[in-house]
Amino acid sequence: MAKSLVFLSLLSAVFAAPFEPRQLDGPKGIDVSHYQGTIDWSSVAANGIKFVFIKATEGTTFLDPNFSENYDGATKVGLIRGGYHFAHPDSSSGATQADYFLAHGGGWTADGITLPGMLDIEYNDDGAECYGLSASAMVSWIKDFSNTYHSKTGRYPIIYSTTDWWTTCTGNSAAFADDNPLFIAHYASSIGTIPAGWPFATFWQYADSGPNPGDQDVFNGDAAGLSKMAKGS
Repeated sequence: MAKSLVFLSLLSAVFAAPFEPRQLDGPKGIDVSHYQGTIDWSSVAANGIKFVFIKATEGTTFLDPNFSENYDGATKVGLIRGGYHFAHPDSSSGATQADYFLAHGGGWTADGITLPGMLDIEYNDDGAECYGLSASAMVSWIKDFSNTYHSKTGRYPIIYSTTDWWTTCTGNSAAFADDNPLFIAHYASSIGTIPAGWPFATFWQYADSGPNPGDQDVFNGDAAGLSKMAKGS
């Protein structure tokens, strides 16, 4: 059996089919940073949230000041949690930023409650939308980050983006679909078209506000699948 078919057959035991319009029956989650201020994690858990991605780093110069507080708070109430890194491909190599992320909260262990780190790569608010990189250079940068993270943890990072940015800035590359889970942001009644290569999105950020702090997310599967993803099985 070809590598890609083996990969898909293994995933089929964990993940559901591609998201249908407003299919929000999977475990709910949020992603947060210092912008949310102090979070009442007991209330978040009581509202049914099962997982959270917490901003840890940005580029190689920014540490989220609320990361430790948020990570500890989420852990104490029993949430599955992981860190995320906001990429700045114009400032340093992918490997350098992966190492920075790993050194400041982005690690992974097979404890069943830690999600692999997430690479947040999207439009640049402070300059060129693709950070001045060509599509091929952007793909190389992401590979550098991803391969470095994998070499240190044994897991490939989750890739968070929008289909629009991915198409514009990577040329809609399909180079990551075999290894990196996809976290797509799309605020609409359905998930819409996802980037090339991926047969489905593993996470969907479907709203930027809601009943819980931060962005509102859903996992494409069930609680057992989410737990398996944290364990790396």
